[in-house]
Amino acid sequence: MIDWSTLAHDLAAQAGKNPGTVRAIPLAGGNINRAFRLESSAGCYFVKVNSADLESMFVAERRGLEAIRDCAAIRVPRVYQTGCAAGFAYIVLEYIELAAVPAADRLAQALAAMHACRQPRYGFDIDNTIGSTPQVNRCSDDWVEFWRERRLEYQLALAQQNGLPTQLLDSGRRLAQELGRFFESYRPQASLLHGDLWSGNYAADSRGDPVVYDPACYYGDHEADLAMMELFGNPGARFFASYRERFPIDAGYPRRRDLYNLYHLLNHANLFGGGYIAQSQRIIDQLLAQLR
Repeated sequence: MIDWSTLAHDLAAQAGKNPGTVRAIPLAGGNINRAFRLESSAGCYFVKVNSADLESMFVAERRGLEAIRDCAAIRVPRVYQTGCAAGFAYIVLEYIELAAVPAADRLAQALAAMHACRQPRYGFDIDNTIGSTPQVNRCSDDWVEFWRERRLEYQLALAQQNGLPTQLLDSGRRLAQELGRFFESYRPQASLLHGDLWSGNYAADSRGDPVVYDPACYYGDHEADLAMMELFGNPGARFFASYRERFPIDAGYPRRRDLYNLYHLLNHANLFGGGYIAQSQRIIDQLLAQLR
């Protein structure tokens, strides 16, 4: 395992302090990385650890957190260090004491401001991961192309490798080819997205300010973030009403919501199988039925 004393000394040196007594306390909750609270006289840190071959995952996480931080719209943990030691990759983050779910109005205001941070093209300057699955973010000028090739078809290719049902593959590919029909009167701007915005990846700090973490950032349709907020958890009607006051939501959003969430359902089908396979098939069938 990582030499916690050496790491604490490095972090203390950055702050111009003495680390003093060092403790690394294991934390529960993660299913991809091991997590620790690293305590010393110089401060308290949140450290995630995985095998050394996954260092690029933490490098990409750092890039996403820094992109959100640079946007100055919503709080994210500060990143102090990424690296490898003793066969392990790690990322050292600011330790934030998290409280309850943030107030709907404050969360809506912060996310709308983050989504107002834009760039001309869809994608990101680094690939990252969605869960433990690689997420390809190669930039494109065409949102339909981006979503078809980098999202749906990528997951369908994984599904074929994983031996998922032929019906799922065939109907999923038909849907991918018809994707443009969901965007005939709608061309989204390339907003900065968290990318994995389920209810477990946002909270409030001790002051009640919204905090987001564990991003899978890229620039794309803001509806994709909103859709996932409804897939695993739901921020509620007040959130959406407050969000709309700051960032309009197109009338076609309910139709595209399942399309965006299909990406995450397929990812879960590839990672975990089980009921996610049937759920993915059901969503594909419903979306194809809308096109008849």
